Amino acid sequence: MEYVSTRGGAGAIDFEGALFSGYAPDGGLFMPQSIPSLDGNTLRRWSRLSYRDLVKELCSLFIAAELVPRSTLNDLIDRAFSRFRHKDVVHLSRLKDGLNILELWHGVTYAFKDLSLSCTGQFLQHFLEKKQKHVTILVGTSGDTGSSAIESVRGQKNMDIFVLLPKGLCTQIQELQMTTVIEDNVHVFAAHGNSDEIDEPIKDLFADVDFARKHNLMSLNSVNWSRIMVQIAHHFYAYFQCAPSLDTTPLPMVEIVVPTGGGGNITAGCIAQKMGLPIRLVAVVNSNDIIHRTVQHGDFSLSESVKATLASAMDIQEPYNMERILWLLSGSDSRLTKTLMEQFSVSKSIKLPQDLHRKLSETLRSCSASDKDIVRAMQCCWEENRYLLCPHSAVAAHYHYSNPDGTPRCCLAPASAAKFQDALLQAGLVPQLPAEITALTAMETRSTPLERGQDWAQVLRERIEAAAQQW
Repeated sequence: MEYVSTRGGAGAIDFEGALFSGYAPDGGLFMPQSIPSLDGNTLRRWSRLSYRDLVKELCSLFIAAELVPRSTLNDLIDRAFSRFRHKDVVHLSRLKDGLNILELWHGVTYAFKDLSLSCTGQFLQHFLEKKQKHVTILVGTSGDTGSSAIESVRGQKNMDIFVLLPKGLCTQIQELQMTTVIEDNVHVFAAHGNSDEIDEPIKDLFADVDFARKHNLMSLNSVNWSRIMVQIAHHFYAYFQCAPSLDTTPLPMVEIVVPTGGGGNITAGCIAQKMGLPIRLVAVVNSNDIIHRTVQHGDFSLSESVKATLASAMDIQEPYNMERILWLLSGSDSRLTKTLMEQFSVSKSIKLPQDLHRKLSETLRSCSASDKDIVRAMQCCWEENRYLLCPHSAVAAHYHYSNPDGTPRCCLAPASAAKFQDALLQAGLVPQLPAEITALTAMETRSTPLERGQDWAQVLRERIEAAAQQW
């Protein structure tokens, strides 16, 4: 299995190369050169597997055994999931009126990103130990990525992680989960800007090829292929849990409803679909609705500004994983993808070609939810089930309540409601806080402010150079 850039300007690399990369040198994103195809018998056999074993099977398709022998791969994944609170790693809650909620948040930071990042952290450590190499990890976060990435590498001697968070735009708990980690290899920056603005200095550093090479820069955002790869398992597990029977031919359809920000989870769903999983995908967004407009009208263009919503981790205007989806649906047409994304980079607005828009709207449904919709879904779920939803999961539940359908359906739940007290209070609900989260408010914090007017890329360069002196 080799990986190529969506823009076609970089040579093919193996999984290790993709793992240690951020953006490809030509500005694109790495994708598998070919997508494995699974037949009905394989799907029926996999339907009996645990979530943990599904991850192992899927990763083995995308990681060559010469790079990571299967027994080693199994051990790395077992180690990755050893800190999860639920014995099954993830859990499906079957609620009233066909509302199935797949809880992806039983990891250390109570967010779905713990699943892919815990595995990615183990893969990194495996290769770094073999090569006695040091890497510098750059992460921009809108909420949960930062804390999950920090937890996956904290205390490791051969990695330094630099995390940029948008000051005041994460919840207090999300911010504390990052700023309370006092480790020599963890560097947190509180930037006075939004999620899209903090991505800019990170892109600048990756674009400086000499600097990136000197410091072995890499990303743990869902720019990194490893994140997408592990997230494919969410869709397979959701399908097997919710499909009525696999004894029929063709296999039954299941609708997977995916809260969508940067687009990593929905990209993983598109790949699962391409592999032969009979799922109907729904991308659900908040008022930052660029993906919804793209699916409905082929209009991939920025709004005037990012809107602050209750589902704050989805307050994103530039969902970079759309590039992967467009590449996949265009038949791996890197020339078209490059043209579209370079045009978007300049004008921040493109109209998809008619054929590509048709393929996108056949692959995805979409829905946008306002804060009122989110609150209403949280209240409805509590009244009917005594079950608390986080505001991101409530975006998916809003779609469910608004679109009754006889097709079996699963809503992905990216985070625990415990992380979003303010949203719960706005919905008139009472937060239920685990002791680990309550304890955060009494802990020491450490972060570096990034003020408007500062050259954020230069500040990062200097701090990365300073950290390099300590190796």
